[in-house]
Amino acid sequence: MSEATKPQPQAKGEKTPISDTSYVGIDAILEQMRRKAMKQGFEFNVMVVGQSGLGKSTLMNTLFKSKVSRKSVQPNVEERIPKTVEIKSVSHDVEEKGVRMKLTVIDTPGFGDQINNENCWQPIMKFINDQYESYLQEEININRKKRIPDSRPVLYILFMRHLSKVVNIVPVIAKADTLTLEERDSFKKTIREELRANGIDVYPQKEFDEDAEDRMINDKIREMTPFAVVGSDQEYQVNGKRILGRKTKWGTIEVENIAHCEFAYLRDLLIRTHMQNIKDITCSIHYETYRVRRLNESNILFTSNPPDHPAVQPKANEMSCCRVQ
Repeated sequence: MSEATKPQPQAKGEKTPISDTSYVGIDAILEQMRRKAMKQGFEFNVMVVGQSGLGKSTLMNTLFKSKVSRKSVQPNVEERIPKTVEIKSVSHDVEEKGVRMKLTVIDTPGFGDQINNENCWQPIMKFINDQYESYLQEEININRKKRIPDSRPVLYILFMRHLSKVVNIVPVIAKADTLTLEERDSFKKTIREELRANGIDVYPQKEFDEDAEDRMINDKIREMTPFAVVGSDQEYQVNGKRILGRKTKWGTIEVENIAHCEFAYLRDLLIRTHMQNIKDITCSIHYETYRVRRLNESNILFTSNPPDHPAVQPKANEMSCCRVQ
């Protein structure tokens, strides 16, 4: 019979591991979720709405520090102003520090460029509902995909009135460097009053604040809305540092300098602090509202037009067979 294994002597200064018998390991789920999310990647859909020449493409490029706008991808195409609002999108695979994201930028050429713009929002509403409908049809399929492609837009917007109940709206004052500080403050105040008077609920909505901490953070954002921003994808040397900015005769306007404009606050809201919350509200509130309405419409249609022959009930042994399968 072999001798029992003798315990090895402990090295000097080495601590004996202490077994924590109370530890279960529930906290490890966060790391599991992180690994799964890193493998799957993320999706973010942004719709930009505003008149031609307001700097929408430049602002998108500035926001993601890449040539992501539709015009940047098709720089040689000369566009005429369309007779109606068109919806055009372009998708990119963006990666930063191992995190992959499919970014889709949706542009709306022709919006606000006509003499009569009374109904220019209707094609945008139709497009949003079409994306919701497409997702719903995939969702209710018997053999649906493991991961449904998500084209439902999060609406990042320059100004809009009719869509606050179907998408998240973030109003923006573009080319804020053309305004004095007094003009900017007055313009922001006027827009806030117009939003309240017309019942336009912009993101972050008060009704979705989850707790006191959320309310305190979001109140500061709401006080800043609309964001007065400057966009630029040009870099300049300022005090030995490369910065994004716009160069003028009297100096350089630094895009990411909060003393010059509010672009940094807008970027933090949309990407660094509230991106997941924006997606959650789109999914659980706006899309869910559409889904409930469509399913109710389907039920009403089915009730008012019942089938001519009632469905034949399977026999008991057939039901048992189905259960076994």
